[in-house]
Amino acid sequence: MTDTGRYINPYTDFGFKKLFGTEMNKDLLISFLNALMGESKETVKGEITDVQYLNGEHLGDGYGDRRSVFDVYCTTDDGSRFIVEMQKAEQVFFKDRSVYYATAAIREQAPKGKWDYHLDDVYAVGILNFTFPNNEYPPEKYRHEIKLKDVEDNHVFYDKLTFVYLEMPKFTKTVDELSSMFDKWMYVLHNLSNLLERPAALQERVFTKLFEQAEIAKYNPSERRQYEESQKEYWDYTSTLETAELKGERRGMEKGLEKGRAEGRAEGRAEGRAEEKLDTARKLKAMGVLSDEQIAAATGLTIDEIKSL
Repeated sequence: MTDTGRYINPYTDFGFKKLFGTEMNKDLLISFLNALMGESKETVKGEITDVQYLNGEHLGDGYGDRRSVFDVYCTTDDGSRFIVEMQKAEQVFFKDRSVYYATAAIREQAPKGKWDYHLDDVYAVGILNFTFPNNEYPPEKYRHEIKLKDVEDNHVFYDKLTFVYLEMPKFTKTVDELSSMFDKWMYVLHNLSNLLERPAALQERVFTKLFEQAEIAKYNPSERRQYEESQKEYWDYTSTLETAELKGERRGMEKGLEKGRAEGRAEGRAEGRAEEKLDTARKLKAMGVLSDEQIAAATGLTIDEIKSL
C-alpha cells in the first residue's frame, strides 16, 4: 500500500462517499448538515433527525440530454432535498453547473398527471477546495448562503431553493479556536488527511465515529485498493491543474518578455531618432545660416531645445 497517511482524504470521491454517502454513516451526514444549516441567517425550519439517500444519478428528459451525477443526494424527514458535493477545483462555469444540478432535484418532484406545482425545499451544498475568483467575497467570509431575492428591498422572493458554498481554503482556525460544531466540521474536512490523531477538542461522539471510519488501516483489501485509486485520481487531477497553471504562467512570462523586448526596441529607436535630430540641429546651428525658429521647424525640436545646444 502506498503512503497515504493515517486518515482518508475527504476530497477524494471514495473518501467523501465513505464518510457521508453510506447508510451506515448517515449520522455523520446528519450532524454535518445540522451544523451547516445552524449557521443560516434565514429562518431554519428545524433540526434534521433522519435522511434517506436518493439515486445520485439523473438523466435528462430525452435522448442526448446531459446527465447529473451527485456525490451525495438525500431527502430529510421533512421532505427537503440536499445535494452535497465536494468540488476539487474551480471550473469556468461552476455556478452554472451548480444551478443546473439543482434543477434535477426540482424537476424530479413533478408527478405524472395533474399537479398543483407544490415543491419541497432544495439545498445545493458545495464544499469547495478553491476560492471564488476575483475576490468575490472578503477573505474572512468562507460560508455563503444564496437565495432568490428582490434586488430592490433584498427580501427573499423564493425560500425553497438555497445554495450554500464553503470556501475551504479560507478556513484557517486552529484547534484552540473552534467554538461551534460548524467550526469543528470545517476543521475536520479541511485537515483530516493531515492529522496523525484525533484532536482533543473533537470529543463529540459523532467525531469518534468519523475518525474510526476514516482510519485507513481498518479497511479491508478491497476498500484500500478503491481508496488508493481514488487518491491517485485526486493527485493526478490536482497535478494536471498545477501543470496547466505553470504553463499559463510560463506563457505569460514569455509574452511579457517579448513585449518588453519589443518595447525596448521601440524605445531604442525613439532615442536614436531624438539623438539624430539633436545632431542635425547642432550642425545647422554651427553653420550660422538659419535662425533658431527655422532649425526648430526643420528638426521638430522646440526653440528651448535649440537654444540649449
